[in-house]
Amino acid sequence: MQSGAGIFFDGKTSARHDVTVTLGAGSLVISDHAGNVLANWPYDDLMPLAAPDNVLRVGRRGNDVLERLEIFDPTFAHAVDVQAVHIDRTGTIQRHQRGKVIGWTMAATVSLLLTAYFGIPALAQRIAPLLPVAIERKLGDAVDMQMRSMLDTGKTGAAFECGKAESQKAGRAALDKMIRRLEGAAGLPGPLRSTVVRKDDANAFALPGGQIYIFRGLIDKAETADEVAGVVAHEIGHVVHLDGTKAVLQAGGLSFLFGMLLGDFVGGGAVVIATRTVLQSSYSRDAETAADAYAAGLMNKAGGNVRALGTMLARIGGATEPGMKILLDHPETKARVAAIEKFASAKSTTPFLDAKEWAALKRICAG
Repeated sequence: MQSGAGIFFDGKTSARHDVTVTLGAGSLVISDHAGNVLANWPYDDLMPLAAPDNVLRVGRRGNDVLERLEIFDPTFAHAVDVQAVHIDRTGTIQRHQRGKVIGWTMAATVSLLLTAYFGIPALAQRIAPLLPVAIERKLGDAVDMQMRSMLDTGKTGAAFECGKAESQKAGRAALDKMIRRLEGAAGLPGPLRSTVVRKDDANAFALPGGQIYIFRGLIDKAETADEVAGVVAHEIGHVVHLDGTKAVLQAGGLSFLFGMLLGDFVGGGAVVIATRTVLQSSYSRDAETAADAYAAGLMNKAGGNVRALGTMLARIGGATEPGMKILLDHPETKARVAAIEKFASAKSTTPFLDAKEWAALKRICAG
């Protein structure tokens, strides 16, 4: 057994005792020069006390008596350090704890990433159909507030929305007539809310709760009212299939998770991130195909021209969803147009708007 010299204070008197310290099997044995055992301290009970760098000063944990032991030999002090669980002059425990923290942090990060990749999308798919209409509309309202500020880059305020001025009200009435006809055929649980904004992109998209944005550029590029109606019907398909709600729930959940990872435990910015997702990203091919099929069926029910949707998609070069810039010869666009054509009915159709109403709608953003 390894032993070395030390100085022992019994805590009862101020006398110092020159002692021999022996490293036993499970404890530190402190003996005087006559061999009398003065103290027997289990290694688990040893605790470090403040001391100069060249001195190992230890006491006993939970001991009311202020006894202590001082060891000056660095080699023997290191041997005591190795045996004592709660003494870490070598930094081994600290390095071990740091390694554990790093390991647990990496594990938590991987867990969040796996949850983000697999868990959040699955939860969004399950939760979206369970949301009451009122809650979905409130979610849409929150996204709508952010959406307007992001779209209105010129900060024009109320003038950003078309159809408000006196000269534009006939165009607004024409659009409302179109929306009501589609609503009646769709049998929706609540009314749609449509907004035409001064954006030159040929675009449209739907927010949770039945809010549909139509860009001025889409109306400008349309050659018939049924082409606009077909695009709106496509967006109604996304509303019915809750695609926007799922996207917002998924993006908001991801924002909350990664906010936690970065220290934002209240999930701040989730709505902003969710809004950017709706504005900048596209739906999956399956979601677009389902929305096309819904739109074709809805146009048939409403007595409109199903082929108008395909014609409009081909003209604008692809989907109407944000971020989708598909060239005219893209095979997906051709496939979508071909699929829509198959839904076309042989029955006669009635235009959604007459010539006067269509002309008014074309001028909805005039002035």
